[in-house]
Amino acid sequence: MSKIGGVDEYGKYLQPHELQREHILTAKEFSSLFNTNIHHSYRVLKKAIDKLMKTDIKVEKEDDSGFCRINVCSKAEYSKNQGHIIVKFTDDIMPYLAQVKKKFVLYNLKEVANFGSLYTTRLYELIQEFKETGWLLKSVEQLREIFAIGHKFKTYNNFKQKTFAHACKEINDNYDIDLRFEEEKEGRRVVAVKFFFKKTLVHKVTNQKTGISKNVYQKPKLLVKNKEDKVKQINSDILEGQLSFDDLKINDNTKPMNSLITSLLAKIFSHKK
Repeated sequence: MSKIGGVDEYGKYLQPHELQREHILTAKEFSSLFNTNIHHSYRVLKKAIDKLMKTDIKVEKEDDSGFCRINVCSKAEYSKNQGHIIVKFTDDIMPYLAQVKKKFVLYNLKEVANFGSLYTTRLYELIQEFKETGWLLKSVEQLREIFAIGHKFKTYNNFKQKTFAHACKEINDNYDIDLRFEEEKEGRRVVAVKFFFKKTLVHKVTNQKTGISKNVYQKPKLLVKNKEDKVKQINSDILEGQLSFDDLKINDNTKPMNSLITSLLAKIFSHKK
């Protein structure tokens, strides 16, 4: 996964000359990264071939005069005897992979390897990009475009539960990050969501009898004021968003190449333990 994405397993950039067109990913490597059964890894890699060859991106021209579609892979080969896949990127996609080097959000790829949802991966990217500010505002329409859900989840509540809730809960349950949100309304209709996130508090507690110390994680209560200046507790179960780069438009909305690559790979190699 990290080979194809152009970074090592710790999120360190590869140099431009190291961004090769062709890569081999073995079932053993996949199994180690995702901590999954080796036999399951063979099945996942085999299924990934069709998805890889059907994947393309839509890139809007900078002056909004049109767009072009770019195939991601020119070849995707599965070797049953060798237990690996060979992926070859197209010439046209390589300049965008090079942009990953400049704009990739640095985080350990192993941290997202076991996410069960593509939306969770995108949320994690959001947090890493905006962790200095700790908040982000997105309209509901922007979120729908960012998640590329098409005509699915037509009602807001369904959209929220299928995307926000699951992703937020997964990260809240597994990482020392506290996620909150505030819905902004026009009348009774939710039009935007403001997201808040911060590191959880860590306290070291020492047992007086044994002298053994351990870290205790405590989710801080994050309060914000709504439009009526009433303080309310932000729901901790629902949150998701997506960062964007202004200079690149993909799939009809602005989306960074790091999100594209990570999301693409997460989709292709999605699995369940």
